[in-house]
Amino acid sequence: MTTLSIVIVSWNVRDLLRRCLDSVLRSAQSSELPCQVVVIDSASSDGSQAMVSGVFPGVELVACESNVGFVKGNNLGVSQSNGRYILLLNPDAEVLGDALQQMVSYMEAHPGVGALGPSLLDPQGAIQLSRRRFPTVATALVESTMLQPCFEKSSLLRRYYCLDRASSEEQEVDWVVGACLLIRRETWAAVGSLDENVFMYSEELDWCRRAKDKGWKVMYLPSARVVHHEAQSSNQVSGSRHLYFNSSKVYYFRKHHGPLVGESIRVFLLTTYVLQLGLEAAKWLVGHKRALRSERIRAYVHVLRSGLRFHSEPGRLGSGEDLSCQC
Repeated sequence: MTTLSIVIVSWNVRDLLRRCLDSVLRSAQSSELPCQVVVIDSASSDGSQAMVSGVFPGVELVACESNVGFVKGNNLGVSQSNGRYILLLNPDAEVLGDALQQMVSYMEAHPGVGALGPSLLDPQGAIQLSRRRFPTVATALVESTMLQPCFEKSSLLRRYYCLDRASSEEQEVDWVVGACLLIRRETWAAVGSLDENVFMYSEELDWCRRAKDKGWKVMYLPSARVVHHEAQSSNQVSGSRHLYFNSSKVYYFRKHHGPLVGESIRVFLLTTYVLQLGLEAAKWLVGHKRALRSERIRAYVHVLRSGLRFHSEPGRLGSGEDLSCQC
């Protein structure tokens, strides 16, 4: 069995994927860490598949004929893997130094740890907020909504983002951002795969909660560092990004807090989009940055038309995109 299997799900980010793979192989080779690298390509149209095959012949490429989504793609990659440890890694991430060996060594020394995440840095080297406590209902009404600017310095968000603890401190957390998530295979087997009712977003939150419920620890290891060029795939489809993020939030709260809470959050989020749509329309009418306003209006209408209900039909999106995997 290989020590580490690295699963990368990619869609139309060829150049970033190449940098990601370069960094992974460099980090593994410098530490003499046996690795299996699996790339799940979701029908990219930018030459990603040819690049992987031509430049990285040792990488296992699974070329899908449709966009299978981040969650299903990761589950597919894990099913192809054979390592004692599984690293779910975004294609817009670059591993620095011996981060892979550091993470694996930590897991080897701490058998009660089921998953861990490194310190994530932006391209300028600033620390990204990658540690989290589990969200409360109040968090759901504020975080990443139009209300967040009013609560930036509140205790609510400081607690959620673990800002009451130093980012340089090794620590147990509730969950970590899934851009780089190392998982013990034993834990994966006990907890199960990522929930495929989610296309993307909140999947790592849900999985870490299930892991914690089964007694596994989730750790943040700041000595291991990874650069994260955030949201490079999802930013290509703004309306879908809003839809995926918010419907995943509704699904998470419905699953873990009950239908009444989930429905209340769904109605609240849709109300915020009605308000934002009105504001953007007013700005468009007075001629303020009309191209930007038009893009936002289309995104908000996309969300409102969905009703944030697409999870009620597993495997399909309200936007009509086919999630069937034809790899």
